[in-house]
Amino acid sequence: MPQTVLLAEDDRAIRHALERALTLEGYQVTAVADGVEALAQAHRTPPDVLLLDVMMPGIDGLQVCRVLRAEGDRTPILMLTALVETADRIAGLDAGADDYVVKPFDVEEVFARLRALLRRTSPVPANGVTGTAADALREEPQPSAFSSSSDKQISAAGLRMDLQARRVWRGTRELELTRTEFELLELLVRNAGIVLDHSTIYDRIWGYDFGPGSKNLAVYVGYLRRKLDEPGAPQLIHTVRGVGYVLRED
Repeated sequence: MPQTVLLAEDDRAIRHALERALTLEGYQVTAVADGVEALAQAHRTPPDVLLLDVMMPGIDGLQVCRVLRAEGDRTPILMLTALVETADRIAGLDAGADDYVVKPFDVEEVFARLRALLRRTSPVPANGVTGTAADALREEPQPSAFSSSSDKQISAAGLRMDLQARRVWRGTRELELTRTEFELLELLVRNAGIVLDHSTIYDRIWGYDFGPGSKNLAVYVGYLRRKLDEPGAPQLIHTVRGVGYVLRED
């Protein structure tokens, strides 16, 4: 069965172009023009992934995202936005979106981000292998000497993660993370004390390196820091300029 996409975009030309491109890519697409229709369709026939324009008349993409998340709907959401400021992107992540694409965009980037979101939410088969053959051959992160782990929990630098329940604590304080934030933090915790370069992180989290011009990773790291950091406590995620990021408690 083809994977289903619910596309909400008020610009008719963009909506039709994306609907055609996604259909040719093999997706089953339902395209609507506003947030009201998007919510109604999501309730009527839940899709595998949502592609939402941020700025729509009436109920916009952020409101659609907030409503679905408040209802407990964890369907992956990719936002389309013409807003380029970091604060605007953070607003989308805060609303519960999993990723975003900035207009004007290359349709191949939309495809890549959709594939990454769908891989991360695919059921794990009995042999434990998910995604493409390339994913299966990709080397798994190796636990460092600074972290401890089990099948269900991992910990490092004062952080504890319950992988099955998808919950995380710094000390006694529980953090509310989006799917992408959780997976990024899990990668850092599993490799605590090890500097991970940008390409490795993009490959492990999104399944695609969006190139040196992308600010996607920096935005997610910044937002994750805001949730992790505490007054008077050591910063946990450190930037290694020109290389990447490392989790450690200085």
